[in-house]
Amino acid sequence: MGVYDPIYAPCVQYWPEPGLQQYGPMEVEFLSMSADEDVITRLFRVKNVTRVQEGQLVVCQFQFLRWSAYRDVPDSKKAFLNLLAQVHKWQRECGEGRTVVHCLNGGGRSGTFCACNILLEMIQYQNIVDVFYAVKTLRNCKPNMVESLDQYRFCYDLVVEYLDCFEDR
Repeated sequence: MGVYDPIYAPCVQYWPEPGLQQYGPMEVEFLSMSADEDVITRLFRVKNVTRVQEGQLVVCQFQFLRWSAYRDVPDSKKAFLNLLAQVHKWQRECGEGRTVVHCLNGGGRSGTFCACNILLEMIQYQNIVDVFYAVKTLRNCKPNMVESLDQYRFCYDLVVEYLDCFEDR
C-alpha cells in the first residue's frame, strides 16, 4: 500500500513500497515506514548489484506532509523545525552519510529547506544569523533556490521560532 498523496507530494512515487525494485544496476529494497501527522519516514536498502563488493547503504527518506502543493511555505514552522531535527538526528546516527533534498522543481522548497538548515547551523556553530548570506550561497550554486518572497520571509520566521524555543525554557 503506497501513501503517496499528490496534494502534499507533487511528484511521482519513485520508490518501491512494499518490496524490491531494480533501477538499472541499483536495487532498492523497502525496509520499513513510520509516520506521524507531519512526516512519513521510510527506510530502504540500496545496493549496486554489479558491484556487490561495495556493500549496501541504508537510506532514510523523510516526506514532509505539512507543505501543501498550493502554498509557497510550510503550513507549520514547528513541524518544519521538527523535520529539520529528525534529519539532523539521522545524520548524527549515520555518520558520513549524504543528504539529498528534492522537490518538484529542485528550487523553491528544496532551497528553503537548505537555507533553513544553513541558518540553524549558523546559530549553533557561529552564534549569527544571516539569511541573505545563506540564500545567496545556495543561489551561487543553483539559481532559483528560495524562489519567492514568502519563502525568504519564512527563513526569517523560522529562525525567530527556533530562538523562541530557547526563551521558553
